[in-house]
Amino acid sequence: MDLLRFITAGSVDDGKSTLIGRLLYDSKNILVDQLEALEKQTRNKSDGSIDLALLTDGLRAEREQGITIDVAYRYFSTPKRKFIIADAPGHVQYTRNMITGASNTSLIIVLVDARQGVAEQTRRHSIIASLLKIPHVVVAINKMDLVNYSQDVFNNIVIDYAEVAKQLALKEVTYIPISALKGDNIVDRSGNMDWYEGRPLLEILEEVQIDNDINLADPRFQVQFVIRPQTDGLHDYRGYAGKVISGIYKKGDKVKILPADIETTIAKLETGGKEVDEVFAPQAAVLQLSNDIDISRGDSIVKTDNLPGSSNELEVLLCWMDDKPLQPGNRYYLQHNSRLVRAVVRDIEYKLDVNSLQRQPVEDTVKLNEVVKATIKTASPLVYDAYDKISLNGSAILIDETSNSTVAAVLLQ
Repeated sequence: MDLLRFITAGSVDDGKSTLIGRLLYDSKNILVDQLEALEKQTRNKSDGSIDLALLTDGLRAEREQGITIDVAYRYFSTPKRKFIIADAPGHVQYTRNMITGASNTSLIIVLVDARQGVAEQTRRHSIIASLLKIPHVVVAINKMDLVNYSQDVFNNIVIDYAEVAKQLALKEVTYIPISALKGDNIVDRSGNMDWYEGRPLLEILEEVQIDNDINLADPRFQVQFVIRPQTDGLHDYRGYAGKVISGIYKKGDKVKILPADIETTIAKLETGGKEVDEVFAPQAAVLQLSNDIDISRGDSIVKTDNLPGSSNELEVLLCWMDDKPLQPGNRYYLQHNSRLVRAVVRDIEYKLDVNSLQRQPVEDTVKLNEVVKATIKTASPLVYDAYDKISLNGSAILIDETSNSTVAAVLLQ
């Protein structure tokens, strides 16, 4: 059974938490004790209904304010698929949380209030989806019960959002009218909107094709651990364990070790404790090579006829996540998958307005939640691909040397 990671995003009070609560409730993925606790907490509601948003608004401050602050993760499954949901905050000051939650998802549900239409927050979250190259977008037009389930309202919002999607080059966009509060078109088709001929939301999530999102054309493998048992039975065993980031590796393939630039061939491949003829993304695997080579954690094993970039001067987009401002010249650790190198942020070219994609000049420092184009100099070469090509091999984080806090998300250009 495959796994779909998706995120919900939208303006404040668009109903993100209620939508997730409704998905869990209607798909019978709430435990009895959770339901009992939920009923106790919502007894004071005038109409006696359950406040499904409380399933994800876990922080005390969230419940008091009725908003989402942190990224809340929820897990559920159906007979067809497993799901991990990230409920992202809508406030502009939590842009870093939104990017964190969206960074490894395959699909984004952009909620639009049927009464408000496409708002500034809708554009901002769609821009972030575009920057992160999220392949599947579902535009859920919520609160249709408050506009009398009007087809005209739905059609007008679809027309408005289609312009946004065109500007941002969003490829696969699906539109659905829903009411998270009432449960219309969440798990089952709604009788209140006979004019809608599409599928309910859960069916869309169960059937969206994510196999094609994996890059099988460009083989990339980064070593996480060198296995040397040095026992009597495995005295000469030397295996390189890691995750196949992309592509396919076969026994006998000619490969190059980077950044050392040494050529060899694959002698054996293992996955799940068994020897196999080939491994492919996103499998965990162990590679054995024909030659004894000095290979360490973070080194890359790639095909000789398909090489990634390798440089110690990197053009990047940075989303700054720290309360302490970024200043050019500051030193950090750069973590790229399992490779950790020292780095310096050199030049900051411009700031990107996440509401309009306009380039703006940068003043003295870069503040929390700002996205900038910058140059990073690393102490040793980094083996990478552009984020647009292979997102898993084109993303990294910056870590503060003193506090070990993650201070920035990095998209390699």
